[in-house]
Amino acid sequence: MTQQVPSTEPELAGVRNFRDVGGLPTTDGRRVRYGVLFRSGHLAHATDEDAAFLASLGLHTIFDFRNAADQKLEGPDVELPGVRNVNLPLSDPADGAEFWQMVRDGDLDQLRAILDDGKGAARMIASYRKIVTERTVEHSRVLHALAEDSVPALMHCAAGKDRAGISIAVTLLALGVERDAILADYLESGAKHRRYKVRRSGSADTAYTPEVMELLNPLFDARAEYLEAAFASIQDTWGDTDTYLTRGLGLSPDSRERLRARLLD
Repeated sequence: MTQQVPSTEPELAGVRNFRDVGGLPTTDGRRVRYGVLFRSGHLAHATDEDAAFLASLGLHTIFDFRNAADQKLEGPDVELPGVRNVNLPLSDPADGAEFWQMVRDGDLDQLRAILDDGKGAARMIASYRKIVTERTVEHSRVLHALAEDSVPALMHCAAGKDRAGISIAVTLLALGVERDAILADYLESGAKHRRYKVRRSGSADTAYTPEVMELLNPLFDARAEYLEAAFASIQDTWGDTDTYLTRGLGLSPDSRERLRARLLD
């Protein structure tokens, strides 16, 4: 049974889904070091107090996986003095601004057409697979940066669940973290207080009905089947994790050891 070290999380008013990834166990008995790898939703709405807390972490680099449409909707990240911000857009978890426009503005019939009968979950599974197989350059860049000098680091997208979730999972795979622990960390993004706040146009009595929210749930849930689909894509495409890291991401044994030295106790 995997056991994780409990940690005290700050109450951030304008940043959702923030947490330290420290404490997760590796298959060889080590643990991810606290204070070197963080994850969250976007930082665009960070309050002054949130920014002060984030600045206190001594971050070297923030990896922002949002695309231009995300940044237009939410705004740019708050600027933290002395912190490098690297924008590496990954595939949108539902493939495109038009889809999310429908999510925000579509009526019930339109939402049924794109999300009902398992279509929402199927879309998420397909995009998780796609991010793993088609975004190897971006994931390679992240791992090499962490191995060289970019820690402490914070990874985020919009909700901190999908694109950041996959990137954190890839990093943890490279560190040799137990698969069950990677999945457990990912599933924490499904907690009510962590979830992305769904914004819908219209009045509350029509925009957020139980049926609407049920249709939208697959997009905002953290489901084991999503991350397991990403893992399955690694297996299907490269055969195993080590080959994925070496051939898919170009991570040499030396670079992997430097990464482990920086991030593990």
